[in-house]
Amino acid sequence: MKKFFSIFGTIILLLVAVALIFNQPIKEYAVKRIAEHNLTTLTAKKAASNAKKKGEFDFNKVKPISATQVAKASVNNDAAVIGKMAVPSVNLRLPIVVGLSDNALSTGGGTMKENEKMGKSNYALAGHYMTNKGALFSPLENAKIGDLAYITDMKRVYTYKIYYKKIVPPTAVYLLDDVENQSILTLITCADGGTNRWALQGSLVKSQPANKNTLAVFS
Repeated sequence: MKKFFSIFGTIILLLVAVALIFNQPIKEYAVKRIAEHNLTTLTAKKAASNAKKKGEFDFNKVKPISATQVAKASVNNDAAVIGKMAVPSVNLRLPIVVGLSDNALSTGGGTMKENEKMGKSNYALAGHYMTNKGALFSPLENAKIGDLAYITDMKRVYTYKIYYKKIVPPTAVYLLDDVENQSILTLITCADGGTNRWALQGSLVKSQPANKNTLAVFS
């Protein structure tokens, strides 16, 4: 019986992968559905539990998002979701996940450093760029200086004001460094077809308890 379910699961995965390979809109739709499911089911308890899980932080293993990657995440998504993020001005709302694994980056924005703490130091997130402006980190291309970005661990909501936006080379890892006495949010995604990176940074302007009103920005 276990063998049957294993074979059945493999067949389903292959069918999903084939559909995604031959239809870019389906792939983008699947990515959005993964994000929406995790956004709507996340609780403070689940976020706290997932925050204890280990992630993968090897930048060299990050590959462009593929149909197979999305198919696996659609069929069996075990990404450790620890919060939510939003940039309302460009209609970006995504889960925040631990690490930079394929599954994590098919789900939302992945933490770029181990043991990052929301609202403290330089909280850095990376996400995939897709051709559809509404998928994953793609909308960040349209964000502007002065826009507000929000993150939450479902206990508190942190508001940042974007002050930096620039295309940088992949070697610009200094943007992940902590800055003394500053609380920063750093968002990284691909630019120029993957040759370079969009880098955005915001400074913390507000920290509030998470409740129905303050969490509304993530809906």
